[in-house]
Amino acid sequence: MKVGSGPSVADKAAIHPALPGFPLDEGDESDLQQSARSYRPIPSVWTGDDATLLEAMLSFYPRRAPEKILDATVNVGRFWSGSRRRVVGLDINPRYNPTVVGDNTNMPFDDERFDVVVYDPPHVPNQGADRRKDFNHRFGLGERSGRDNGYSFSHQYPLFLAEAYRVLKPEGVLFCKITDYVHNHSYQWAHVEFINAAAAAGFTPCDCIVKVRSSPIIDPKWRRAHHARRQHCYWLVFRKSPKCE
Repeated sequence: MKVGSGPSVADKAAIHPALPGFPLDEGDESDLQQSARSYRPIPSVWTGDDATLLEAMLSFYPRRAPEKILDATVNVGRFWSGSRRRVVGLDINPRYNPTVVGDNTNMPFDDERFDVVVYDPPHVPNQGADRRKDFNHRFGLGERSGRDNGYSFSHQYPLFLAEAYRVLKPEGVLFCKITDYVHNHSYQWAHVEFINAAAAAGFTPCDCIVKVRSSPIIDPKWRRAHHARRQHCYWLVFRKSPKCE
């Protein structure tokens, strides 16, 4: 993982253009004026890449600059391409060389250790001629997902969320990237399932950003479909707190 200090105020300003500020009197800016000048809104629909969006979210949602960040599904670390943040990468598969090899449903960390947890679960079920139903082979996970689980990964949400809640500090933030999908001719509401599971675990659902792909996901087997083609995913924001703001 990339290790180093976070972006400077000047770096952030270069990435996110400043909003119009209040007119200044002579002398120093007031706290209100400084707050207004440092505010960088995030659009609810995002067409850029995940790494840039995640950096913006890390600067926007935490109440203070996060020092300890956990990527609980780090894989090859693509979210952190070019990042100078200090990130602990957790993955069950040692071939990705994560910071820590471990299971995100039984994390090897102390309670209340992290300011932010990032989660990107497998969200595309087996499609077309793919009969393996094997998340271990496809995603580096330790188990299969069979018929009883709808060939999906949603049965793991409560187990992960209990651990994410435990390792987050009070007021900590959870970011989840997730995609709905169509399976067996039925729409699968993955983001709704995750929101409900997160609320049951004690999190407060706070925000949702729609990330749009350049083109829809199309299985060549199903040239004619009766659902809209998936061209977006969600970045969901939760806080370990009774309130979001």
